[in-house]
Amino acid sequence: MPDVVALCYHATSPAWPNELSVEPDALARQVRMLLDRGYAPVRFADLLAGARGRRVAVTFDDAYRSTYELAWPALRELGVPATVYAPVDFVGASDPMSWPGIDDAAAGPHAAELRCMTWEQLGELHEAGWEIGSHTCSHPRLTECDGARLERELVASREAIAARIGACRTIAYPFGDVDGRGMSAARRAGYELAAALPAHVRRPVPLAWPRLGIYRQDADWRFRLKISRVVRALRATAPGHRLVESEPPS
Repeated sequence: MPDVVALCYHATSPAWPNELSVEPDALARQVRMLLDRGYAPVRFADLLAGARGRRVAVTFDDAYRSTYELAWPALRELGVPATVYAPVDFVGASDPMSWPGIDDAAAGPHAAELRCMTWEQLGELHEAGWEIGSHTCSHPRLTECDGARLERELVASREAIAARIGACRTIAYPFGDVDGRGMSAARRAGYELAAALPAHVRRPVPLAWPRLGIYRQDADWRFRLKISRVVRALRATAPGHRLVESEPPS
């Protein structure tokens, strides 16, 4: 039985004291733990393909510039490709990204940490073997979108990335917020695999694959618990900890 782990990071900065910001040294140390345990690094789109065995996909939501400036060099030394999920309305903007949950930070002293990557930076990562996926257009809660906006967020973001990068096979749902309607819309939009968060999926399915959210407070001992296969199984089967049971029928 294959053992696959998908990690979800956000920013990678020693300067921003926010739970979403993991220090580069901690990122490298955590990923190295999995490599030392025999996990082969793959991009998220390739997580379920190929040989059986242990695999890990490192993903970054929101496409913060610190992912390009600090996470990429840290992972490059380990020979690990990753996946970046970009909210395309913010790509290349000089102003900080802002939505519920980070809007206070966007107006605070660390606002520069919330700048999104440029298309050129995303393209450089892609050329280096990274995957660029969709994080929608404007980072909404998809379960709160009406039908027209849901389709636009999924379709337009995928088309923008495909036009600029050459392909867009996967999506990460903003806030990990998804239901059967959103999964059906993701399938219609052409996504092959979708990343959910947090890892509260009882039975993982391609259009709502669970990831482990990794945050600033995750010391080494806490990280070891999160990646433990036993702990992951317990979390997935805990009462009330279920995002979706299965993918809706085609």
